[in-house]
Amino acid sequence: MKQGTFVVLASGRGSNFQAIIDRVKEGSIHARCVCLITDNPDAYAITRANKAGIPHEVVSYKSFSDKIRYEEALMEVIARYNPDLIILAGYMRLLGDRIVDTYHGKMINIHPSLLPAFAGLHAQQQALDYGTKVAGCTVHFVTRDMDAGPVIIQRTVPVLDDDDEESLSSRILIEEHQAYPDAVRLFFEHRLRIEGRRVRILP
Repeated sequence: MKQGTFVVLASGRGSNFQAIIDRVKEGSIHARCVCLITDNPDAYAITRANKAGIPHEVVSYKSFSDKIRYEEALMEVIARYNPDLIILAGYMRLLGDRIVDTYHGKMINIHPSLLPAFAGLHAQQQALDYGTKVAGCTVHFVTRDMDAGPVIIQRTVPVLDDDDEESLSSRILIEEHQAYPDAVRLFFEHRLRIEGRRVRILP
């Protein structure tokens, strides 16, 4: 059977990217990363890709006159690799409808809250400001609406009385590094089925 392939879009340090490719290396994800794509030429994720022998491409937003032209170039790069899955791992741009629709059911993202609570930026601080007792992370399919796609996996952490944004973020990140590779593994095991708003995990 043909091995599955994926590309990763990242803008920064790429710790979730690292967690995923580590699981590929150990053999629990039966797929290979064919490219890291970043909008940031200084992203530390590039260093991670180089160490792992994974090709990378920079599609810098600043090189284009508007979002439409940027996304046309981004789609050209993605199409060149023809991936089975696109993984957003700290990719800090909201994707337009065309690219989201083109890869419907084949693009996933992770968010540091228990969606639908605390979508958008600074989700951990939002949770602290609200006074919630439990926080966590959500892996979901990407749809046109921000942080609103069908949920694949959620993992929780308690919110401690002395938490600040940094400490809560650090504990959530530990769970992200488990949840995201698990979701990728399930995708390539063909065990995820979208049924409306729900994602059924098949046995």
